[in-house]
Amino acid sequence: MSETTLPIDAPIADAEPAATQATPLRTDVLIIGAGPVGLFAAFEAGVIGLSCHIVDALNEVGGQCIELYPEKPIFDIPAVPVCTARELVERLTEQCRPFGFPIHLGQQVRNVEQRADDKRWTVVTDQGLAFDAAAILLSAGNGAFVPQRIALDEAPALEGRHVHYAVRKVAAFAGQRVMVAGGGDSALDWALALRDVARHVTLVHRRDAFRAADATVQEVKRAAAAGELDIVIGTIAALNAPGGALESVDVKRIGGAVTLPADHLIALYGLVADLGPIGDWGLDIRAGRVTVDTSGYESSRPGIFAVGDIAGYPNKQKLILSGFHEASLALRKAYGYAYPDKKRVHVHSSYDAKLSARILGAEAPAADLPEN
Repeated sequence: MSETTLPIDAPIADAEPAATQATPLRTDVLIIGAGPVGLFAAFEAGVIGLSCHIVDALNEVGGQCIELYPEKPIFDIPAVPVCTARELVERLTEQCRPFGFPIHLGQQVRNVEQRADDKRWTVVTDQGLAFDAAAILLSAGNGAFVPQRIALDEAPALEGRHVHYAVRKVAAFAGQRVMVAGGGDSALDWALALRDVARHVTLVHRRDAFRAADATVQEVKRAAAAGELDIVIGTIAALNAPGGALESVDVKRIGGAVTLPADHLIALYGLVADLGPIGDWGLDIRAGRVTVDTSGYESSRPGIFAVGDIAGYPNKQKLILSGFHEASLALRKAYGYAYPDKKRVHVHSSYDAKLSARILGAEAPAADLPEN
């Protein structure tokens, strides 16, 4: 588990074991999921005066954007003509900077219980971290993402050393014989990126049609024609590691199996979405999404909200900008759970002196209110 305050300056690759704490961390809102929608939700929480903590099962902020397509362009963020997914995450973390909300990475929420006396929520992660929250905001995308693993008995013992499901440090593959398995954008992108680092790169896919951007496919084929990497059509059949270290991989092809030398196998078959423990929280879930009331994006359990891809309702659009809107409305409804005896007065950000001072880092006068 890693813990920091937003934003982080670099991806966090290694998770450290978390210590359990005797007293739960008290907060107005617990945001589960540190993807773009969760990060914007943290900013919105700060804007309307709510405290929050963020929890994510991954070891890096950004959710699907960072795990699936960090360098792909995004064109439908308002007022931003184009940015990569990574750039979007960086800008959102920068936007959250003034509030300094803690973010807890490498933590999967396991237990959620509502207390009978004050109706607040006690939330505990798999690492023993506990929270006392007035409301919960689910922004967990399609749930917890886990990589599709190689279904071979010898694979688990080699994971982390010779079998990988992500590339964390390119330098680790310098001078090595690397096999990349998969046919999507990630597989092709990494095969191209590693050709100048590794001793040799082999791309293995079960068929000769790829599920990647056409320009990427053409670049891979050009690289193969130039001898910069090899393309093998087939499936991984066996991993040969007689001394505990990977030496070669058996690939089953239509014309017969072939044994190819390899020091590392990077399997990029994609991620599998799994709601995991969320499915046990007593929520109304349909087709893998948490059903919400669109007046405030509240779930069937009052005090638990769902926004972004995990939220389900008629005419749902799985867009980042839709998630931003959902988070904004959900937090304004959540305010009532955090401060049931206090009426929140709406103030446009342009006229909020405290918000202006916090964001600009100095006492900045608010603009004059328009006359009626």
